[in-house]
Amino acid sequence: MKLSNNKILITGGASGIGFGLTERFIQENNTVIICGRREDVLNEAKSKFPEIITKVCDLSIEAERINLYNWILENHKDLNVLVNNAGIQNWMHVSENEFYEKSLNEINTNIVAPTHLTSLFLQLPAINTILNVTSGLSFLPFVKVPVYAATKAYFHSFTVSLRYALKSKNIEVIELIPPALNTDLGGKGLHDGQPAVSDFVASVFEQLKAGKTEITFGFSDKMANATPEMIRETLQHMNG
Repeated sequence: MKLSNNKILITGGASGIGFGLTERFIQENNTVIICGRREDVLNEAKSKFPEIITKVCDLSIEAERINLYNWILENHKDLNVLVNNAGIQNWMHVSENEFYEKSLNEINTNIVAPTHLTSLFLQLPAINTILNVTSGLSFLPFVKVPVYAATKAYFHSFTVSLRYALKSKNIEVIELIPPALNTDLGGKGLHDGQPAVSDFVASVFEQLKAGKTEITFGFSDKMANATPEMIRETLQHMNG
């Protein structure tokens, strides 16, 4: 992937990993569009980087995904990079009354939305790169976030298939596989003490410059390269 002079859409680009990527892509001389549900959060990001282009969009709703694509097609037809970053995480137990409702929300946001967006944005004539943000939990079920981990396992598998499917079209598919980072994913304070987003993003760009298409960091690197025995041991440790 060339790291400058792109026009990039980052879903969920106003906070967490998405904002870390937004900041760095701007520094690398790219035009960055971000979308998200909360206008106030988008405005806060734009106050820090006025050159950001923002679009309010609830990606869990099919009609809004279609409207986002049509807006891009009309106003930013030269967009060449899609970053499927937006995701939600619920810490919950299967016995909770709201488990099913929360599960559907995670599935719609973490699976249905990026799958649909990928299908839509592949119709753009300029598209040449797709970056999908998965998780170290793609390889490791975790009882505290049972549906989130399952959605990321799907997204990892889909991304690998997509890479092979789009090879003949010269569209590069890159997977960013973060570990737990110091963000508000899942709730405030849950990931305090984890590595900083800035450290992850710095590593991402080092690996992009090296031409890697599967990008790992810390714990996610261990899980992506773990033997079955290591996976079993880690499963027992984390879920026991």
